[in-house]
Amino acid sequence: MNVKREDLRNIAIIAHVDHGKTTLVDEMLKQGGIYRDNQETVTRVMDSGDLERERGITILAKNTAVHYKDVKINIVDTPGHADFGGEVERVMKMVNGVILLVDAAEGPMPQTRFVLQRALELNHPIIVVVNKIDKPDARLDEVVDEVLELLIDLNASDEQLDSPVLFCSGRAGTASLSADVPGTDLTPLFDTILNYIPAPEGSVDDDLQLLVSSIDYNDYVGRIGIGRIERGTIKQNQDVYITNFHSNASPKRVRIQALYQFDGLNRIPVESAKMGDIIAFSGAGDITIGDTVTSLARPEPLEFVKVSEPTIEMTFSVNDSPFAGREGKYVTSRQIRDRLYRELLKDVSLRVRDGETTDNFYVSGRGEMHLSILIETMRREGYEVCCSTPRVLFREIDGVKCEPIERVSIDVPTDYVGPVIEKLGQRHGELLEMSSHGTRSRLEYKIPTRCLFGYRSKFMTDTRGEGILNSVFDSYAPYAGEIQMRFTGSLVASEQGITTSYGLYNCQDRGRMFVTVGVPVYEGQIVGECPKMEDITLNPCKEKHLTAVRSTGADEKLLLTPPVIFSLEEAIEYIVDDELIEVTPKTIRLRKRILDTETRLKAQSRIKKGLAN
Repeated sequence: MNVKREDLRNIAIIAHVDHGKTTLVDEMLKQGGIYRDNQETVTRVMDSGDLERERGITILAKNTAVHYKDVKINIVDTPGHADFGGEVERVMKMVNGVILLVDAAEGPMPQTRFVLQRALELNHPIIVVVNKIDKPDARLDEVVDEVLELLIDLNASDEQLDSPVLFCSGRAGTASLSADVPGTDLTPLFDTILNYIPAPEGSVDDDLQLLVSSIDYNDYVGRIGIGRIERGTIKQNQDVYITNFHSNASPKRVRIQALYQFDGLNRIPVESAKMGDIIAFSGAGDITIGDTVTSLARPEPLEFVKVSEPTIEMTFSVNDSPFAGREGKYVTSRQIRDRLYRELLKDVSLRVRDGETTDNFYVSGRGEMHLSILIETMRREGYEVCCSTPRVLFREIDGVKCEPIERVSIDVPTDYVGPVIEKLGQRHGELLEMSSHGTRSRLEYKIPTRCLFGYRSKFMTDTRGEGILNSVFDSYAPYAGEIQMRFTGSLVASEQGITTSYGLYNCQDRGRMFVTVGVPVYEGQIVGECPKMEDITLNPCKEKHLTAVRSTGADEKLLLTPPVIFSLEEAIEYIVDDELIEVTPKTIRLRKRILDTETRLKAQSRIKKGLAN
């Protein structure tokens, strides 16, 4: 017999990046009675990872829960960045409704469209929350109209078009049902969740069925599965089957060792849980996202949501530079392979396959940031690896070669619109829409994914750091043809040694330098950028020969230009096909694929002859 769990609500908070999801969850936790009155709290408490706190973004979807009027509200805080859209897609099966957060000044952005479309496909009820209403440039009525237009554009149902709209300030912890009446706390939001989000419905007495939507790991108990119970009851020490809808493998019998429910920031051990509860459990050593936990009597798997395919690929390889093994703990192909395949267990939008040799691995993801976060995580764990330039994954559709297209939203001061339109025009960008809001302009573009590689840093330069660029995968379209992406060459070290002020002084006339004094370099390492479209080999380690009349202060007159130091994302954007990034726990170096100067020049000569013929 089906029952409704009126004491429970399961919701996800979805939005574009930096629209205030995690800050709003902070206030919901505070007003939901999670903290003691005298307890010290931190901001963005749900961003628990080091990289999340450093970059100010959410990377992994996380679960929490608050209590309001004797109702437990399970909340899933999701990432806003397009590259981590797989995290949003997989948790949609865990909830019964969503809160759509929209910035009061920016309005709906590309990722807003993407995550909203996923919620509509599952027919989830939607609560629209216009956040940051206290911003000076807030435009509340216009943003509400834009959200309504977006819902119509995405073919929302009549019920979804009538979604309630609230006006919030996540930082202040206030919400109201009217833009004209300021709120005092988040009570209107909690009441709307209780009234509008349906309670989980199903049979408590039926056979168990639980879909695993997330995976965690603990050194003591191993892998931990997280998901919502669709029907039945689960108990500690219960024998269950692990099945998968998309696999032909026979069900595997395991015993549930520990059960946890989410309450605030903690996992509370429980002896049993029933239909509608979001739980974490241990005991299934090789559980993966998409598996179904069932009773022994009826091993019926549930279908998992189809996650969008990756659009770009990079080659990860063993570090073979002269400095390999100096800083890293894990440097062999076996260790790198094990780590990459282990990542697949918790990242549903990542793909890994072995390369042509045992030292190479092809890693596919949703964007440059998606893969750069993986590389950064690996280097912090002690891995050394070499990475290639990203390349898009083409598809053949109806016999036509097609490439991924991004939908790009650009917000810039009106004075800088000209350079942006010019650069994107050169990169096969198609202008869809242009509008002005005060002193700033909003541009909507469709552009091939590969044509955005290397553009973000140029965009920040063109807009003096005041521009905002966001993109999300849109569709596949016919191949747009070749395009020149980089118009500069590289300055390459000719020998191994330690850079000197004299050597760098003589090199900096050739272009921008990437290294400073006293840095170890090796033959084939990229030490600077040449303004011409050619590579120049030079020696930054050259020392000044002593003479009989040399004065003691002769070297003090050498004025060196400060070098350009690349972040990992900037390095990924910068390199071209014959270059690699050497990533170690302490250093990021740019290098040529072929380190030996003579061998590299011969290879380049053969390529030029082949192109000429």
